Amino acid sequence: MTVLVTGGAGYIGSHTVRALVEAGESVVVVDNLSTGFSAFLPEAVPLFIGDAGDENLVEGVIAQHRVESIIHFAGSVVVPDSMRDPLGYYRNNTMTTRSLLNVAVRASISRFIFSSTAAVYGNPEQVPVPEHVPTRPLSPYGSSKLMTEIMLHDVASAHGMSYVVLRFFNVAGADPQARMGLATNGATHLLKIAVEAATGQRAKIDVFGTDYPTPDGSCIRDFIHVTDLAEAHRAALSYLRGGGNSVTLNCGYGRGYSVLEAIEAVRRVSGRNFAVQYAPRRPGDIMTMVADTSRIRATLDWTPQYDDLETIARHALAWEEKLVRERQAEIQHAASA
Repeated sequence: MTVLVTGGAGYIGSHTVRALVEAGESVVVVDNLSTGFSAFLPEAVPLFIGDAGDENLVEGVIAQHRVESIIHFAGSVVVPDSMRDPLGYYRNNTMTTRSLLNVAVRASISRFIFSSTAAVYGNPEQVPVPEHVPTRPLSPYGSSKLMTEIMLHDVASAHGMSYVVLRFFNVAGADPQARMGLATNGATHLLKIAVEAATGQRAKIDVFGTDYPTPDGSCIRDFIHVTDLAEAHRAALSYLRGGGNSVTLNCGYGRGYSVLEAIEAVRRVSGRNFAVQYAPRRPGDIMTMVADTSRIRATLDWTPQYDDLETIARHALAWEEKLVRERQAEIQHAASA
């Protein structure tokens, strides 16, 4: 039995691929490498470079590797970008998944795990936010993911497919052994930007909105370590294999930290100060987003190992320092060549 991971060379996908391989799974990856890196994959994992919406490619991979489950990460994830290019997000997120599901149905794939987002909630009516509250996304990113959730539900009902939708909260950190992490140029993740500032790669970090009705005026987020999130995917696969019913689950820790608290955590673990510039609120940003995690803890065999903001920041910093060293070595090598 083989698991197809779309977007498996990306930030979260590569951590999940490694978690699956370390658990003894056979894995194959489809990734167009627009934000992913082949070097992040274990050597034994086959990589097919292409789009997850390429039905001919995916159908061939499924047949060649006898795929029985799909974990779907491939897509676009930047909220401000989605406000500027909504059609691009509906194409990359919703339409690509429609094509992938079409192949999955033809190939009689019975298990599907989808990476969704807490952005489907918009500004939730209650915090921590449970999965059953109304979904009112504030951005095309959130809307594109919600459309996909609806589509997956309908396809599964019509074709006997079981699924788990995992709604990610704020994913951060890196592999504790610094084998992989967030390496995409221009990444917009808060802790990524903060560790870039701490390592001298940015002159400052912008904080968008300090006038929210929160304790320090900045937005509040539930940060989840990427390794714990990867393990949640492994646990979701085991759940479906055990006959579990289709379900939607929040992926967070149920604890909120403000943007300014996250910046201070990076300052503490790095021992370095860096400039912070305050800017107006951005369209599409959500004020407070903290997960109600009671359902995922009751449903999956999943216990977070890195539920600590400073640990998350420390792992993100160690990865960033490794990237800096590698770039410096490349420059020195080029200069001496």
